Amino acid sequence: QVQVAESGGGLVQAGGSLKLSCLFSGSGFEDYAMAWFRQGPGKERERVGCVSWTGSQKSYADSVKGRFDIRRVKADRTAYLQMNDLNPDDTGVYYCAANQYGYCSASWGSQAQWIYWGEGTQVTVSS
Repeated sequence: QVQVAESGGGLVQAGGSLKLSCLFSGSGFEDYAMAWFRQGPGKERERVGCVSWTGSQKSYADSVKGRFDIRRVKADRTAYLQMNDLNPDDTGVYYCAANQYGYCSASWGSQAQWIYWGEGTQVTVSS
């Protein structure tokens, strides 16, 4: 039974940094692509970034390119989302997701691509 669980959210000032973690439970972590999505107050859930099973392929939403970085550590069974230069528009609940495709397809931003979801972790950026 695959499960993913986010942690690391909190309150941070604009310009600050935060690192989120997504712990993968179950077998086959090394075969799964991992992604992050977020949902701001009153907004639709949107894509943030994706990392392939090898960690070598990454893709990001334009709004976070150059500020956010996703990496995965096999020994930790964890995918991390390093967020830098945060601004109030980054506020929201951040969700981790996983699928067995193993790579970030052209449609990775579609929630339907992702099978396993966490409960989310709240990130609040104050101005």
